[in-house]
Amino acid sequence: MRSFKKHWQLYLLVLPPVLFFLIFKYYPMLNAVLAFKDYNVIKGIWGSPWVGMRNFRLFFENPIFWDLIKNTIFLSGYLLLAGFPIPLLLALMLNEVRSGKFKRLVQMVTFAPYFISTVVMVSMIMLFLAPRLGFVNVLLNNMGLDSINFLGEPGMFRSIYVWSDIWQTAGYTAVIYLAALSGIDPTLYEAAKVDGASRAQKIFHVDLPGILPTIVIVLILNVGNVMAIGFEKVYLLQNPLNLVNSEIISTYVYSIGLLNANYSFATAVGLFNSVINLILLVLVNSLAKRFSNNSLW
Repeated sequence: MRSFKKHWQLYLLVLPPVLFFLIFKYYPMLNAVLAFKDYNVIKGIWGSPWVGMRNFRLFFENPIFWDLIKNTIFLSGYLLLAGFPIPLLLALMLNEVRSGKFKRLVQMVTFAPYFISTVVMVSMIMLFLAPRLGFVNVLLNNMGLDSINFLGEPGMFRSIYVWSDIWQTAGYTAVIYLAALSGIDPTLYEAAKVDGASRAQKIFHVDLPGILPTIVIVLILNVGNVMAIGFEKVYLLQNPLNLVNSEIISTYVYSIGLLNANYSFATAVGLFNSVINLILLVLVNSLAKRFSNNSLW
């Protein structure tokens, strides 16, 4: 109370975001009880009959269960392995550029795609990769090769999703690393120069250790979202031809929960997905804290 009376302006400033999280983030978590009930529209969430773990058993016994897990992990793992190092490399290269104009130009070109909406991005992908009029197939035809239905090939779906996502987000993530690089003590570079260190040696012995906490935090957050890969882009790129590789947990929840109105089952699937994410986040955070002394908490 003494602190509140002395700093009441600061507490008042914090109140709106706290209320936002309480109302729109934590309060809706109470409705997760729907996963353990047989939802009835008339009786409502709390009045619907309790069925325990039945919805979870139905999901685990579903023949598509392992396909969903495999597709979700493969797509997320591919995105993590390919998408994590590229922004870091981009930031390290930009940090070595001495021409201010060229550096700003590259930053603008790589950062701009981040502002393209998901719908527009998917529309661009469809136009570029169209079997007949897409410029990629036009280029292949001019080279004497046959057209390829890229979005109709299940094996190409993951690569299309991952590399288009990298193109869209690499510049934004690189800004985070550039901000961390700007906080490194300049005297470390001067000492490395006096010792005769090359540019590569400066990167490995000054830059990387200096931004290691940022790298670890970004990695933890990325691993924590392995099972929560974005719904919108996958769903928009999805079609009956590539469904064998593009059906992931989030799109399955949408098709079961909203399209088929099976809300209890969809909530159970979504809750399972969230619990796995939480376990991964806690596990990776613990490992990072143990081996690098850097963690979220």
